[in-house]
Amino acid sequence: MQHKLIYILLTLASVITYGQVNLSLDADKSEYGSKDVVNLTIVLELNGSDLEQQTRFQLPDLSKFNIIGSGSVTNTVIDPATNTLITQKVSRIALEPKKKGKIKIGSVLVTVNNKIYKTEPFDVTVKDFVEKKSLASNTSSEVYLNMEIEDREVYQDQPTIAILKVYSRNMDNFRKVKNIRLPQQDNINVHPINFSKSEIDPSGIGNMASQVLAVFMVFPNEAGYVEVPGVSASVNSYSNKNKIVSNKIKLNVRKLPEGAPECFKNAVGNFNVSVYNASKEKAEAKKPLNVVIKVSGEGNLPDMELPKIAASPDYEIFAPKITSRVSPGSTGMKGEILANYVVIPNKSGTISIKTEQFAFFDPENREYVDLGQKTLALNAFSHDQIMEARSTVEKVNEYTNNLLETVNTPVLKTTSFKVKEKSKFHWNTLFINIGILLGLFIVYILFKTWQKKRTLVRETTSPKPLGSVAETEKEIRELLKTDINDYFGYLENLKDNGEYEKFFTTLEELDQEIRNQYFQGTSVEFKTFLEKHKGSSMAEEYSKLQQKIQIEKYSPVKSAEGLEELLKTIVNLYSQISK
Repeated sequence: MQHKLIYILLTLASVITYGQVNLSLDADKSEYGSKDVVNLTIVLELNGSDLEQQTRFQLPDLSKFNIIGSGSVTNTVIDPATNTLITQKVSRIALEPKKKGKIKIGSVLVTVNNKIYKTEPFDVTVKDFVEKKSLASNTSSEVYLNMEIEDREVYQDQPTIAILKVYSRNMDNFRKVKNIRLPQQDNINVHPINFSKSEIDPSGIGNMASQVLAVFMVFPNEAGYVEVPGVSASVNSYSNKNKIVSNKIKLNVRKLPEGAPECFKNAVGNFNVSVYNASKEKAEAKKPLNVVIKVSGEGNLPDMELPKIAASPDYEIFAPKITSRVSPGSTGMKGEILANYVVIPNKSGTISIKTEQFAFFDPENREYVDLGQKTLALNAFSHDQIMEARSTVEKVNEYTNNLLETVNTPVLKTTSFKVKEKSKFHWNTLFINIGILLGLFIVYILFKTWQKKRTLVRETTSPKPLGSVAETEKEIRELLKTDINDYFGYLENLKDNGEYEKFFTTLEELDQEIRNQYFQGTSVEFKTFLEKHKGSSMAEEYSKLQQKIQIEKYSPVKSAEGLEELLKTIVNLYSQISK
């Protein structure tokens, strides 16, 4: 009996040591000032290969804080002493308190092997707090601006997308909001994406309608906690003009990793560098020529420091003329920037024009990329070599032009008789014009033939009897009716191929087609129509769908799962409406 008891105790001890779960929640300190950030650390440790985390961390009520950043990391090791698999998951949350005093932080829950584990609640104290409002206070109590930034944790010089919305209980106030001024500050660079207003969403914060006014990119150029100032606008009415300001948002800007090349300056994104000779003439010693350095790609393109032409005794260089051709992209500003240099070779012969070394940081792969130097090899000729290479006709033309330029009489302006180099008759232009005339003549003949046939048909066809207004409306609706299954299949292909911009454009066309079937112009009118003829539940589902589409459309990071769920909702709802 004693041996059996010892065996049972040893078995229980081995089970306990084999599978063990440790869950903890801690704050970096217990008291915070007005500008401090509350850092919470959640640690889950699983000792045993048979333990499986079945749910994510269920956070406590954090409504008394603003979440300004979060991140997590998972480590897995094997204990050599016990040969046990140890999995540790660490999550960090940065919070900004909304009020002062003692704030209670509740328990974090997680389910492992069908068992729920939780942490112990604790209190933190916030002192000397300056209260902030989520919607900025303004001179008008009827209109509010709110700035939203979903991704608040980025690298230095990496963009994050901000969305500006206006809220009001009176939809007529939306057309009065004008003169939007984006934030300006030394530690951020702001570039607009678009200022086109979205459709009005009737359901917003505090039962107020909302509308997207602007979407823009914010590039923080320093590490640490960076505060984005509010966006201002004016509300114009017949009697007065009020100024409104949105809320401020704090970003957690991560410092770039160590190990950057010496030539790295501030380029963050993905870029290419090329150098070429833009001059059409041959390179000649002591004569200027145009050398262009082109930097293309996507990232902080308008704000980064461009590579320059390296100094050399073989040539002289002058300050460049910068030409920018950029537009908003998915991960930054994309396009190209051209630096046009004037370079004068100091000697004849082979000359190598080199750029400075250039490197950038790729935030997607989290690594530095060194592109090195780019070289342009030129063969500069002397003036005598250029003259010898010219033909007799070119020499005569040059001599004639010089004579006409220097000798000019008041009776006859001889400079107008200058011989143009390599002027010739363009036969292609003549053939194109003849083709256009023939095409217009054929179109005219076809039009006259069609007009004669139409006259004959009009004389022989008897007029159809007119039906009732309802029958006519039904016929028109049948003509306007679109096979929405084609749209569904096309949207499925766009989602699978990752063409998200085209996905939402096609979705707007589908919604417009459905509304045209019922002779409704806007989404608000269509919702009223659905509530009257299809029921209030379907109208409510349509309103929620439009709001969900706007959220997914302006989301900086689009997931395949979210679009899959959105497409299912679209197919279900529009199929019911189109019946």
